[in-house]
Amino acid sequence: MDTLRLGTSTYSYWHFTKEVVPVEYVLEQAHKLGLAGVEILQRQLASEETSYLQGLKRLAFNLGLDLYNLSIHQDFIWPEAAERQRHIDHTLHCIDVAHAMGIPSIRINSGSWRKTGSFAELIAAGGHVDPWPSYTDDDAFEWVIASIKACLPRAEEKGVMLLLENHWGLTTTPEGMLRILEGVNSPWLGAILDAGNFYFMADMYDAMEKIAPYVRLAHAKTYPGGGDSYTLDLDYPRIFGILKQAGFTGYVSIEMEGYEVAETAVPKSIEQLETAWQAAMTPAPGV
Repeated sequence: MDTLRLGTSTYSYWHFTKEVVPVEYVLEQAHKLGLAGVEILQRQLASEETSYLQGLKRLAFNLGLDLYNLSIHQDFIWPEAAERQRHIDHTLHCIDVAHAMGIPSIRINSGSWRKTGSFAELIAAGGHVDPWPSYTDDDAFEWVIASIKACLPRAEEKGVMLLLENHWGLTTTPEGMLRILEGVNSPWLGAILDAGNFYFMADMYDAMEKIAPYVRLAHAKTYPGGGDSYTLDLDYPRIFGILKQAGFTGYVSIEMEGYEVAETAVPKSIEQLETAWQAAMTPAPGV
């Protein structure tokens, strides 16, 4: 893990604003910045027609970029089997899309107990959302684990890893992450560490250490110009040290969430992360 494999998510250039930033533009920007690859947000794809997907793959190849992850949205927390199956089917579809583009992994979520209210209210509640009446978290974990297991045969067939992110819901805590990862117990399921998503933990870095052995991709949150919902002063030398100690060898994917425009904020994020990487990889004096 001596070499930093740094890329960016297409999300860094598009934060779900009304006008979608083309994936092609992000690929061209990543090439100009000397990044090694790009992670594609599935919702940012302009189409899923074969000609469009293969055109993106060709463009990435011509620019010398890896397409290393397809980040998808799904939610396995539904009491109704038919609703869970709908999200399983979406995940299977995205595995096929990733395979068609030569992308070796997809980001998946556990899902959450969905209730009305703002994100600010969720933060005020420490990320906790009570289960729906007559259900428990145990029910939700059972649904999520079974749903992921239902996707594994297709993942293995297509050679596409499933990567569970600490993305709220049941994965708000490292214990929730581990319960799912160990409950599924498959070489085709790994983890994504989002450095900014253990926000509610008393010790974020302890939480990161707990899941680090499973991490195959890291999301590096940065906040130039200040974040939308919150801004974290993340100790990236420490985070990279945790990943190094766990034997991590994957991509670090920039997720720039600041108000500053991406054209200046992403270069600043690259400098920040490269400096942190060097600090993490430099032995302390006398060591």
